[in-house]
Amino acid sequence: MIAKHRTERNLTQEEVAERLGIGSEAISRLERGVVELSVVKLMQLADIFDCRMDELLTESSNRPKDQSQVITGLLSGLNEKDRAFILATVERLATHLANK
Repeated sequence: MIAKHRTERNLTQEEVAERLGIGSEAISRLERGVVELSVVKLMQLADIFDCRMDELLTESSNRPKDQSQVITGLLSGLNEKDRAFILATVERLATHLANK
């Protein structure tokens, strides 16, 4: 999700790396999940991307509760009909995958 935030703000890996005081290869490794973020770097990224730290953590989490928060955020801007469509689609997909 670091790459998503970076590209949404039209920043290059080099620009983010410079602001963090690290090499651009280190940003690439962070974006790919090869290395873990320190709390300090997480705070700095939240400042660079003008978002909350928990957004960066939640969006990259594989925990069901965190993933449901991301989905809730995505649904919140939609009208009732569109939310119902998405819910029905997810239900069908989940049923299909559970029966594999």
